[in-house]
Amino acid sequence: MTQTQDPATLRTRTFGWSDPAEHASQLGRRSGMEILQAMAAGELPPPPIMNLIDAAGLHAEEGSVTITLDPQEFHYNPLGTVHGGVISTLLDTAAACSVHSTLPAGVGYTSMDLNVKFLRAVTVDSGRLTCTGAVLQRGRRTALAEARLVDAAGRLVAHATSSCLLFEIPAA
Repeated sequence: MTQTQDPATLRTRTFGWSDPAEHASQLGRRSGMEILQAMAAGELPPPPIMNLIDAAGLHAEEGSVTITLDPQEFHYNPLGTVHGGVISTLLDTAAACSVHSTLPAGVGYTSMDLNVKFLRAVTVDSGRLTCTGAVLQRGRRTALAEARLVDAAGRLVAHATSSCLLFEIPAA
């Protein structure tokens, strides 16, 4: 709390998350699609970042992942709009997870870059955001994916492209 903040107007938020090691332990046993579908079905808990930003849902199919989020005040920057970091997190997650959906058990990935274009401001009045990632090209060592973020009216809010590095995960 800052010196100028009135304690009477302070809003609070509490959240929890699961042990991220639970996901990591699945990498050698399940394909990326199996892990993502288990998260979507509630069989595996969401990764901590999903709880942090309060993502509303996840849908995965081969080469494409969709994440939804309802903008909240706690996502805001000082200008009263959803912070670009939250938007970038959605775009990065959808793009990278779309790559993950194509990987066999024992293969991991990491984002090498993320190129984001912000097209319009987002507020709570924007309604539910839907972010869909899709693989554009996948090779043996790298993959290229894009993600599109639209508001409840279907207007494009932001777009991103991402390159991912693919690598084998050492057997435990």
